[in-house]
Amino acid sequence: MLLAAAILFVLAFLLSLAGTALARRIATRLGLIDAPGHRKVHTTPTPRNGGIGIFWGFALPLLFATAGVFILSSLAAHGEPHRYAESGNAHLHDTYLIILGTHVPVDILLHLPGMRAHAPLLLLFLAATFDMHLLGLVDDRKPLAPWPKLIAQLAIAAALVLLGELFGPGSFRILTSAGFFPSTLLSILWILALTNAFNFLDNMDGLSAGVAFICAAMFLIAAAINGQWFIAALLLTFMGSVLGFLCFNFPPATIFMGDGGSMVLGFILAALTIRTTYYEPGRQPYAVLMPLFVTAVPLYDLLIVCILRMLKGRSPMTGDTNHFSHRLTRHGFSTRATLLIIYGITLSTGIAAPLLALHSDATTAGLIALQLIGMLTVIAILERVGEHTR
Repeated sequence: MLLAAAILFVLAFLLSLAGTALARRIATRLGLIDAPGHRKVHTTPTPRNGGIGIFWGFALPLLFATAGVFILSSLAAHGEPHRYAESGNAHLHDTYLIILGTHVPVDILLHLPGMRAHAPLLLLFLAATFDMHLLGLVDDRKPLAPWPKLIAQLAIAAALVLLGELFGPGSFRILTSAGFFPSTLLSILWILALTNAFNFLDNMDGLSAGVAFICAAMFLIAAAINGQWFIAALLLTFMGSVLGFLCFNFPPATIFMGDGGSMVLGFILAALTIRTTYYEPGRQPYAVLMPLFVTAVPLYDLLIVCILRMLKGRSPMTGDTNHFSHRLTRHGFSTRATLLIIYGITLSTGIAAPLLALHSDATTAGLIALQLIGMLTVIAILERVGEHTR
């Protein structure tokens, strides 16, 4: 499984790299060029369809893997077992099948039923992610009004959560013990919050993608601690696709991800955090707070920006330059320095969070919470130094 996950990571990286390069070439033809102007920090027209590379870099390896699972399962049904060594102490891992002239160990094939069982949920997840990606591309082509866009996001999130029930209760619901309706509502709101948090965070070269990569790495640690290798493989695939795009987006960027990429980042992370198991009977319940700790920076930025806009009588969905990243640059930091500061804060707020996936107690949870509060206090102080409202 680790080898398969590593292959998915490399494949996702290469496909994202190629997909982003292709997207950059065809951006003008698609009418997806971001021109300089109000609230824009770039000075030259730049393609804004890098989300194409991110989405397909993530989706294609998973579709290939799913097809491979079904093909291998069909071929394995007609294979005959053999032994690597005919000895009295041969074990299960010494047994193999000859499939298309290749020796395939039986212990690898033992994972196939589990992979097949996950396939319907995976395809539903990819379909919903594609819908979010398509919505973003439409918005990149011709900006949508804020509320219709939010309603469309709500419909996609609700479809994922509710259709997931067809494949098993709580497939895409969090805190299922709270009851169906509270759990469903909370899950939809979580998906909406994280989707828009990363959408709002996409206001500087390399920012949203870099923070998403760091958050995914923290969730990967938690998934590995819990032995959820299927989720770990999805997270590694996601990280590979994000890294491929970052090769073009790290400042100075030659392409932006657009809403077709930023909304996909938040949507994927939200769905995968729902699928990750943080709390099991017999453990302390503090582990359910881990996603909040890991994504504290984008969620904090979303909350503060929305509050500032509403205090000024503006719609919370109307863009401005009051994001934390903008304030840091107005304090004199370069774009790269600003990125490194936010990367560091994101890593600092999230690095201890995977410990909650272990048998943590109230003391551990409290110390991690204090660490988070301390980092957010630093952000709040930096935000209030000098004039920062525009």
